[in-house]
Amino acid sequence: MRRWARAAALCVSVVLGLGLGAAWADTPPPDETLLGDMGGLRPRLERAGLTLGLQETSQLTRLVSGGLQRGSAYTGLTQLTLAGDGDKAWGWGGGSFYLSALNIHGRRASFTQDNVGGLQTVSNIEAKPATRLWELWAQQSWADGKADLRVGKLAADQEFMTSEYASSLSNAMFGWAALPSIDLPAGGPAYPLASLGARLRVQPGERLTLLAGVFDGSPVGRDEEHPAWIDRHGLRFAPTGQALWIAELQYQRPVDADDGLPGTYKVGAWVHTGRFDDPRLDSAGRSLADPASNGVALQHRGNHSLYAMADQMLWRQGKRSVGVFARAMAAPGDRNRVDFSANAGVAFNGPFEERAADVLALGVGQARLSRCACASGGGSETFVEATYRYPIKPWWQVQADLQYVIRPGGLGATRRVPNALMFGLRTSIVF
Repeated sequence: MRRWARAAALCVSVVLGLGLGAAWADTPPPDETLLGDMGGLRPRLERAGLTLGLQETSQLTRLVSGGLQRGSAYTGLTQLTLAGDGDKAWGWGGGSFYLSALNIHGRRASFTQDNVGGLQTVSNIEAKPATRLWELWAQQSWADGKADLRVGKLAADQEFMTSEYASSLSNAMFGWAALPSIDLPAGGPAYPLASLGARLRVQPGERLTLLAGVFDGSPVGRDEEHPAWIDRHGLRFAPTGQALWIAELQYQRPVDADDGLPGTYKVGAWVHTGRFDDPRLDSAGRSLADPASNGVALQHRGNHSLYAMADQMLWRQGKRSVGVFARAMAAPGDRNRVDFSANAGVAFNGPFEERAADVLALGVGQARLSRCACASGGGSETFVEATYRYPIKPWWQVQADLQYVIRPGGLGATRRVPNALMFGLRTSIVF
């Protein structure tokens, strides 16, 4: 009954959007949101220097073959944001602030783990149901906007490792990569978790941007057994004494180059100061699989990773364009479950001349288990995704998604999980 109720909720959302879209077909809200000025609330807030945002995303995913067990899952995400202009609100020149809160609803269990049996989360809104504070920060800019410092509760996945052309794809690994998601405590400061921290952005040249940040080593504390439940409402502000340092150098390819097509190229690294368990050896140097092992994993001080990524437009005609993206990341295998992950894909904005706002995207991702972590001597999980996003109205989008996971869990010969095929339908409304 629950499965049918969730499916019905998604259908109601789609039908409601269609009805409202038809009713207002000739009078779209000027700010491209469903509720327009919210009865005058938005203009009043804007006069006070505040911008209110509200968005509802609903997704139904069905595993049609392979994996651990067939089934469906409904996931919903309501996101409330409040952005403030410090100058207009309080006369704070160059200042701004931001708050975001999440209501995650739907299935309590993980569809990726329980149905697919996979490592890489199949939906970028999949998470434990909760109502929680996400980000809360203040920012000061100077040098005519060429530098700014942000301090507060931050999610690193909002600025680091991001790809413009991967943003239409649903798999979470096209955002915050598989390697930090699996290797860092609680997955690092990424949706739906954030950490206390600070981020500095500097533009030393016309084409260069440097991002550097330091975050609390775990967004939930030292016990990461069930991270989403430890700090269920995102109200933890006590530091752990560990730190995650991350830096990224970005290069913007000039649009006045020979082909006139923009591109962004990034290199980065992160370092974690905590201690990490060896996946193979105990504290005495014996194999953890040895019956004589003491069962206490060998501890390694610190962890680190290097990554590189690129976004490049290949073709443009008016509002239509084709862009490609690629990203690769590596980390030491003696203290990480995953020692390499990569993503690549292509996005076609406006695949049809009469549908310039549609997006067709294809992507592939891989997470490789380190030899130390995999009893069979290594293994990998690979997924392929195809998605089509169709804006019904500027404030309402429907998206169909197809994913195929090869070797779910990546455990090779030790545990054969059938390749998984799943279909998803997502609707998103901006109020």
